[in-house]
Amino acid sequence: MLLKYKVEAILFASEQPLTTSQLRNVFPELERPDTLDLQEAIDFIIEDYQDRSIELRELASGYRFQVREQLSPWVSRLFEEKPPKYSRAFLEILAIIAYRQPVTRGEIEEIRGVSVSSNIIRTLMEREWIRVLSYKDVPGRPAVLGTTKQFLDYFNLKSLEELPSIEDIRLFDEEIEKKILAEELQTEDVSMDVQESTNDLANGLNI
Repeated sequence: MLLKYKVEAILFASEQPLTTSQLRNVFPELERPDTLDLQEAIDFIIEDYQDRSIELRELASGYRFQVREQLSPWVSRLFEEKPPKYSRAFLEILAIIAYRQPVTRGEIEEIRGVSVSSNIIRTLMEREWIRVLSYKDVPGRPAVLGTTKQFLDYFNLKSLEELPSIEDIRLFDEEIEKKILAEELQTEDVSMDVQESTNDLANGLNI
């Protein structure tokens, strides 16, 4: 059997992303492929799935089969559980850690101008999106925080370099604000049309 099919089956069955090293260790020692052959098989699989609804993608923790992003809205309908909604404070703290790491809790508070909720830090830890990298050599020895591979995997990233730039985020926010404003204006126009129609009807009926 071709190595490609074996690798494809292993990755398809795995519940977690696998690195090339982890893939090699799945094979019996006497049948273990070398790294170059294994990588070649992975590259062939990626190419095979170019025009498919699923793809083999390399993330921070390794390779994983997944539904293509543009199809996720349809697939998500299979699951009753709704995706979690995060507060603005939660997302702000996560963004600061992601973009400013390594960073302490005090530095996060200085950037935001308000205190950091212990519950938010605890939730991020429980989700394994952040971890303690070290302890700062200052009085109190505050924990220095950074993101994890699980954080990158969740957001479909291979490395921190793939995070959108601050400028991209700013442009995205501006587009969202314009869209919201346009929708509000459209709603106001509809309301005015309805009111005018109601007035016309009332006048016609001599109400």
